[in-house]
Amino acid sequence: MKKIKLSIMILLLAGAVACKKTDNPSQKITANVSGADAADMVAGSLSVNSNGFASISDDVAVQSKVYMDTHLACGSTKTDTITKKSGAGAPVSYSYGLGYSYTLNCNSNNIPDNITGKVNYSGNFSGPHISSANTGNLIFRLAGLTPTATAYVFNGTFLRNGSFVSKIDTTNHGNSNLTIEVKDLKFRKPARTIASGTATFSLNGSVPKKGNFSFTGTLVFNGDGTAKLTINGTIYTVDLTTGEKTKV
Repeated sequence: MKKIKLSIMILLLAGAVACKKTDNPSQKITANVSGADAADMVAGSLSVNSNGFASISDDVAVQSKVYMDTHLACGSTKTDTITKKSGAGAPVSYSYGLGYSYTLNCNSNNIPDNITGKVNYSGNFSGPHISSANTGNLIFRLAGLTPTATAYVFNGTFLRNGSFVSKIDTTNHGNSNLTIEVKDLKFRKPARTIASGTATFSLNGSVPKKGNFSFTGTLVFNGDGTAKLTINGTIYTVDLTTGEKTKV
């Protein structure tokens, strides 16, 4: 009888210790990357303030005009490197090194028609919701160089791979891989503001002790400086300048 009572006491004590460990906030493992976290990652990879896709694609449009103005020969290729940093006190800080390669392609009448090329980059950014150190590239074709074209038309693939830390839940930190496939993104001429376009994206990665995550979604560029981001059935409006998202 004494042995039975002793065994029961040991079990109760073990249960109490286990409960105590579980109730300790420092021991809790919260959920993996959420849809909202994933939306922050995509938005940060798009915005001008974090030197995302909207900034790099605009660089391509700028350089296309520069190369047109310098009367490059059809089929010629130029390369360039640049360093970009955010201004002092900016709400989103970033620092990137970029390498550009452009080839000017002409139509059958030897009139400049499009530019193809690649942009490689590496660096980091830190915003209100997330920070990231990453590398990546943009492979592109920018058409609309002929004098009669009313818009530049951009098609390409944007990659961003690296590490991230969520500022909303600091236990969400790890590695991420983002691919954005952009289709018929139109830039108004000569302002280079985005008029329309679509994209699909895939985002995957891993968080220590939490496991892997994977998301896919779509983007619609609205023509007013924003994009509609749809992920897991949830829709956000993303400001392409600041990277801030608003749930619709």
